[in-house]
Amino acid sequence: MTKLLLSLHVLAAVLAVGPVTVAASMFPKALRHADGAPDDPGALATLRTLHRICRVYAGIGIAVPVFGFATAGSLGVLGSGWLITSVVLTAAAAAVLGLLILPAQDEALAAAQAPGPGLRPGPGSGPGPGPGPASRTTAARLAMLTGVFNLLWATVTVLMIVRPGSTTGA
Repeated sequence: MTKLLLSLHVLAAVLAVGPVTVAASMFPKALRHADGAPDDPGALATLRTLHRICRVYAGIGIAVPVFGFATAGSLGVLGSGWLITSVVLTAAAAAVLGLLILPAQDEALAAAQAPGPGLRPGPGSGPGPGPGPASRTTAARLAMLTGVFNLLWATVTVLMIVRPGSTTGA
């Protein structure tokens, strides 16, 4: 049963977290493009698609810790330091995604879909060459947050593979 649970845990991680990391990483560049090309319907469609991927797969990602806890219980390692650290980092990654990245994407998408100048602030600052200052700031913030999210998951992945101090063999 442990091998089945571990397989499901790894598959859930690959199939749920992978798309979120890629889509969230692509969103800032797509946001800059959408702001710089307000008449391009494909740019807005790309933003919507990337945001939908992030939202949907974030929900599916709940399976990762569920199967992870089941696997850890089966292996008898629930109290191990490497696992507790991984759980804390996973919770931090989930918080960054759910409390910071997804709401910022929501706001950026709403601004990009709004009639008028989009993310460019101020009256009379309609479409022009390149992204507006608000768009650049939002895109930079999202890129930074996504980098933190990805770094947290990379650290969890290394901990899951190396398992420092584990007596279950590696």
